[in-house]
Amino acid sequence: MAVYTHVSAEEISAFMADYDAGEVLSFKGIAEGVENSNYILKTTEASYILTLYEKRVNPDDLPFFLGLMDHLVHKGTNCAFPVRDRSGNILKTLCGRPAALISFLEGLSINRPGPEHCQQLGQAMAGMHQAAADFDIRRENALSVAGWRELVNACAGRADEVMPGLSDILQAEMTYLEAHWPKGLPEGVIHADLFPDNVFFRGGELSGLIDYYFACNDILAYDVAISLNAWCFETDGAFNITKASRLLRGYGAVRPMTEMEIQALSVLCRGAAFRFLLSRLYDWLNQVEGALVQVKDPMEYVTKLKFHQAVTSPSEYGLDI
Repeated sequence: MAVYTHVSAEEISAFMADYDAGEVLSFKGIAEGVENSNYILKTTEASYILTLYEKRVNPDDLPFFLGLMDHLVHKGTNCAFPVRDRSGNILKTLCGRPAALISFLEGLSINRPGPEHCQQLGQAMAGMHQAAADFDIRRENALSVAGWRELVNACAGRADEVMPGLSDILQAEMTYLEAHWPKGLPEGVIHADLFPDNVFFRGGELSGLIDYYFACNDILAYDVAISLNAWCFETDGAFNITKASRLLRGYGAVRPMTEMEIQALSVLCRGAAFRFLLSRLYDWLNQVEGALVQVKDPMEYVTKLKFHQAVTSPSEYGLDI
């Protein structure tokens, strides 16, 4: 989440007049995230997240994102969902941007997750994959292999400003992934951004998942690979095999992975690390002046990529094979 478009109190009050959601008491911009403008909004009835979809988000994708959240909550998944106005609309316009009012999910993200948090994440991710199996809208992953090549081309000329030799690293890894990206693995709807700040806990128990704005159809085990990158490395860059084992065990207890998925895990993890290295590098090199947003350091994912490049067996992720 982030804030690129600044909204006045009068504009928010006029927007909220279409909802049976009470009188607005307070609102505040949220700096975390990179894609959209977000405000936490408190009314006399409840708390909400007001999201304005920025230029990086294709408006044609919004029915998928909002429809998916609506679908998942009706399937029993604990997640935030779009609120309908009095006319039944979930997508509206505010300050010239598409906008939606999203339910507020109670809980807190964990800055330093432990093995027990990783296991619960694995279970929740697998449950989400199963709940979304009959969702009838499809969205291709714009940030898969073809999209990575576009980002490499966009960043290559300035990548060495961040780290000498980084441009060569990007080109070599891109060539490898284009040649080795797995085919024929089980696919479905994935979250594609299950970082700790998008997973809430209450009293040590996972309370829900938020921020589905990278969700798409792709390899299910790629979602697992993204989460291994996001949850199982320590702040010093060391890989925590205990956390990885618990995450994979939690996932497998709900949806067992196939042998082909297990054997492809290291390549999927390389791709996941490369995807976030590229997007963070692009944002680092193209910061938006005046935006209330935290730009994340791409170098964290250089370290993670190097770890996955050295993996020779799925057992190094804590899998019993």
